[in-house]
Amino acid sequence: MRTIVLTLLISLMSLTSIQVMAASGGIHLDPVEIDLSDKASLQRGAKTFVNYCLSCHSASFMRYNRMAKDIGLTEEQVKENLMFASEKIGDTMTIAMRAEDAKRWFGVTPPDLSVISRARGTDWLNTYLRTFYLDNTKAMGTNNLAFKDVGMPHVLWQQQGYLAADAETHHLTHATEGDMSNYEYNVMIADLVNFLAYVGEPSKIQRLALGKWVLLYLFLFFLVAYPMKKAFWKDIH
Repeated sequence: MRTIVLTLLISLMSLTSIQVMAASGGIHLDPVEIDLSDKASLQRGAKTFVNYCLSCHSASFMRYNRMAKDIGLTEEQVKENLMFASEKIGDTMTIAMRAEDAKRWFGVTPPDLSVISRARGTDWLNTYLRTFYLDNTKAMGTNNLAFKDVGMPHVLWQQQGYLAADAETHHLTHATEGDMSNYEYNVMIADLVNFLAYVGEPSKIQRLALGKWVLLYLFLFFLVAYPMKKAFWKDIH
């Protein structure tokens, strides 16, 4: 039995490693800290998402009013600052661009980002959004270390600047400076990834808050149930 359990654990670890390598394309992934309780970070990430991502990528499983409730904004604040593609607070985060037009312009339809953090992983997203580099052989003029031959342009080039990649080592250096320092840009990307992690599982905030009370209930129940069990079974043991 012990051998079977050990074999299953090794197989699971191997499968996980294969999946991580497949998702990363074999490159080192830069870790990012996800904190769904940091509402300021979620608000900044939401602002970046609606300003730079929502014109091409939808998040059709997320509603504006749900976002308002979870990240510490009023519905009026959401309407004034985060709603550019919809009129009703109960609408989902969709885009006006048609799928057939997007495919003709970009070669592929931009994916919905509702669950991208769960599909790709937050470390992958953090790496991807920070490793666009100049590539004159591509129609968009850029490529990406985490996603080779990606069809998406570097929409945040004004903030980060353009990077150049060494042909052999793939080490990235600044070809042009952006409006932000490296630190500022990394913080912006971390906030955006944090927001995408929230969008991928918005109920996780409530689940984590409820979890401590469930554990407390189970502990108190154990304090009552164990003496009762001993009393009921004392004549049998």
